[in-house]
Amino acid sequence: MAVAALAGGLSLTSCDSLLDTKPQGAFTSDQIGDEEAVDLMTSAYATLLCHYFGNNESFAGPINNWVFDIRSDDAQKGGGELGYEVYMHEFSIGNVQSDNPILDYKWRNNYFSIARCNTAINALKSAGNLSDENRKAYIAEMKTLRAYYYFDMFRIFKKFPYFDETVTDPSSVSASAYTREEIAGFIVNDLKNAYNDNVVSQSDPGRFNKFVAAAILARVALFLHDYPTAEEYAGYVIKSGQYQLYDNFLDISKPELNNTRESVMAVQFSSANPTSQYNFNNCLNCTVSDGDLYGNGDDFYLGSQDLVNAFRTDANGLPYLDPASAPSSNLDRADYPGNVDPRVDFTFGRIGMPWRGHMYNEKWCRNLNNYSQYSGKKPYPAPESPYVKPGIVPWGASSLNYIIIRYSDVLLMKAEALIEQNKDLDGARTLINQVRAKAARSVDPQYAPVDCNPLVANYMVREYNAQGWTQDYARKAVRMERRLELAMEGLRWFDLVRWGEVVTTVNAYYQKEKSLFHYLDKAHLSEDDIYCPIPLNQVDNSNGLYD
Repeated sequence: MAVAALAGGLSLTSCDSLLDTKPQGAFTSDQIGDEEAVDLMTSAYATLLCHYFGNNESFAGPINNWVFDIRSDDAQKGGGELGYEVYMHEFSIGNVQSDNPILDYKWRNNYFSIARCNTAINALKSAGNLSDENRKAYIAEMKTLRAYYYFDMFRIFKKFPYFDETVTDPSSVSASAYTREEIAGFIVNDLKNAYNDNVVSQSDPGRFNKFVAAAILARVALFLHDYPTAEEYAGYVIKSGQYQLYDNFLDISKPELNNTRESVMAVQFSSANPTSQYNFNNCLNCTVSDGDLYGNGDDFYLGSQDLVNAFRTDANGLPYLDPASAPSSNLDRADYPGNVDPRVDFTFGRIGMPWRGHMYNEKWCRNLNNYSQYSGKKPYPAPESPYVKPGIVPWGASSLNYIIIRYSDVLLMKAEALIEQNKDLDGARTLINQVRAKAARSVDPQYAPVDCNPLVANYMVREYNAQGWTQDYARKAVRMERRLELAMEGLRWFDLVRWGEVVTTVNAYYQKEKSLFHYLDKAHLSEDDIYCPIPLNQVDNSNGLYD
């Protein structure tokens, strides 16, 4: 199974070593063979750990971008008081200024990472002891990783400098050197070349294959509204036969299933010992838990009531695609009388419902006065799991990989591409229904640890039928399915941006949810707020190149 990851046991011992964009040790071109090449690439892959400087900067790492998701209608900052990590609070109310530390963290994370990719590509190009076939495949891996980072920049910043491995002085590149269209072209070309040049499968967990490039390209193409390309490259992943949906929605939270089935692109983590590599990007989001089961998490990145309500289903087991027809009551208690999609209880802690076999109650929530009850569940195995070691590793950290692109996402990307072209709508419905069928079978009590309680909740999720399946209805269905299936995986904000719905949706969310949470009283998002400004620190240090 091909995944993006830290391949092998690279030891990262200090911030200084991490900031060094050159690989550990020094090789001449004649010394670089396959083993040395893998060492070079490992140094680049390690950037996905997003832990260059400290715990807080890892929030803005490239893994799931949860700090950007709190700008959407899906999530709240969480944590302690409103003023705790106030720069995150500013994100959650539509107030993003150029001096916000998150922007500086994101900028530095991505450019340090891009520099490592470029360093590796240059070394691989000149390596004297590599076969042409291996050289081409290795460079394809690094181009895929570099494209991933540049696409991350593309979705967040309106202007930013682009440079590849041929640029000897990146600090001389202006943020206006290329248009967005030109940069998008560079990203697409890297991914197409990587798809053509890389191998079908890798023997080592943590190495990109060609289908990782294809999946990223499908995501890029959707953002660019290039639906034929999105259909084509998502189709390559599907036709590869290397991936399939999990039997049960809970399976995405089981470390023992790392690198299987839905894992198209994932970051590898370990809790084997105190010096292991942890998912700091998600650690501090862990629920505090009653009894300190996970080692006292900080409970950031909570689900919004609006998102939780989206899991309500009608008498036919389908989501309410028309908000006007949705029930007036919130899905805010375990004995909610209507039907619900079981994925809600695999995604969130809900008071009165089980959490990995434990009872989730008010003591699991850090600050119910300011925020919701909905701690995120997906990144956390059961506290009794041998892959979780409270007191040894921090805040719910475990050996659970973080899957950046799941196979269910690929199915939904292809479905969306078909729907936007008004092409093979029945095929698109079949793809969506595959995802919904997994949700429906997830209630089976054979799956442990327990997260659903059918004796309390009325679980009902069914597939769409052909009747009334028009392009407009199908578009609403696939967009809702993305929200439900991929909830709290850092994609909602970017989906709303590419759909052209972010301003209206988020402002409507502010208006609706401010009755529950007073901090949204003056929250507002404008068109000028969609893309973030270049960080003030970077402007000040650019010698006029970023003005």
